[in-house]
Amino acid sequence: MLSKPFFGYAKPRFQYEILSAALPQPKAIAMPDAMTMLLPREMGPQPSTTLKAGTRVKTGQRLTWDDHPAPAVVATVTGTIRSVTPHLGDYGRKYTAIAIAPESRDEWDDQFGEACKQIDRQTLIDFLTGAPGAPPLDKLADPRKPVHTIVIYGGDTDLLVDTNLYVLKSQTATVNQGIRALKEIAGVEKIVLAVPRESFQNFDGHFEADVLAVSNAYPFGQPLMLFYQLYGKVLDQGQAFEDHGVMFMRAEAVAAIGKAVADARVPIEKILTVLDKEGRKHFVSARIGTPVGAILKAAGITLNDRDRLIFGGPMTGTAVYSEDQPILPDTDAIMVQDGSRIILTSDYPCINCGECVRVCPSKMAVNLLIRFLEASQYQEGADLYDLYSCVECGLCSFVCVSRIPILQYIKLAKFELARAVPAEEENE
Repeated sequence: MLSKPFFGYAKPRFQYEILSAALPQPKAIAMPDAMTMLLPREMGPQPSTTLKAGTRVKTGQRLTWDDHPAPAVVATVTGTIRSVTPHLGDYGRKYTAIAIAPESRDEWDDQFGEACKQIDRQTLIDFLTGAPGAPPLDKLADPRKPVHTIVIYGGDTDLLVDTNLYVLKSQTATVNQGIRALKEIAGVEKIVLAVPRESFQNFDGHFEADVLAVSNAYPFGQPLMLFYQLYGKVLDQGQAFEDHGVMFMRAEAVAAIGKAVADARVPIEKILTVLDKEGRKHFVSARIGTPVGAILKAAGITLNDRDRLIFGGPMTGTAVYSEDQPILPDTDAIMVQDGSRIILTSDYPCINCGECVRVCPSKMAVNLLIRFLEASQYQEGADLYDLYSCVECGLCSFVCVSRIPILQYIKLAKFELARAVPAEEENE
């Protein structure tokens, strides 16, 4: 339960950038020597009959651990599986890494093309949840939580990132095809396209959706902030947007759906914003599964000892430990920080300066909440100090004098509490 009103509206400190009318052509990244697809499930206790070294796969082929209905990933290259290994993601999420040695030419799997002749919602769910932008189509399959509205945000949630706004401006017709598919095939009643207010005049009347203008002040592009702006509602502990019949989706995800339906092929390339050490911005196009090292090399960026590599933007991005880390469907940005300019986090205790409270858009008592989270008392933090009011904007971490990684503590707490719910249900 929340113990106070959700938003007190702190004064915004940053503004999202708005792309100019002249959009640059993204640099196409050549096919690397190795690709890695991350299957969103843990390796099974027994060897897979379909995923094993030496097996040849085709571009667009759906890869699963076994024949039973389960999460899948779509191959973005034609080639031979080199290895199948466990992979640990953020906050202990478990994946199966499928390393593929690609061939020079694509041989397309025709399963999705055949399904497109009588395409339905389940086909979209089976093949496109791992498409560029990571459409969360699997959430449409739960009859207990029917989705009647999809909110598409045409901007980006973090600062300095322009991937989704770029797609919206450069692929307007394709996004509109995706909107049409979500209505006609997925059966969603209403589509809302939220765009930054300064760009509203460029999009109003061009889409088969209700186009609404939202604030261009950071962090108003975060889904929780958008939800409050559009509906005046907040999520209670344990709730998801789908509990209110609403689902959020990236503009790039909608474009991928439109392209898939139009071409009868699963899209395999995504747009990324690449930020180099000097803050210069590059747009690139790369296949999902491309190692980040190949992208940095093509962009002329060299990593040195102690440089930091981040997936995402400066406020909410996550550091990765290897240049071999593959690009994922939801990787909107890659940022490289010079090691000599990095301000490190610390375990220095909170000094109660109150900066986090003053900057917080939801006016949380962050200085008190963090004490519980540091002690792994997640439920107490949620009950006493409004953990679920957090919109995960990262402003508290940005201003923290003690350099406490507050946002990471909050995200970990939410993850652990969400993971505890199914365990409790199993024990009942």
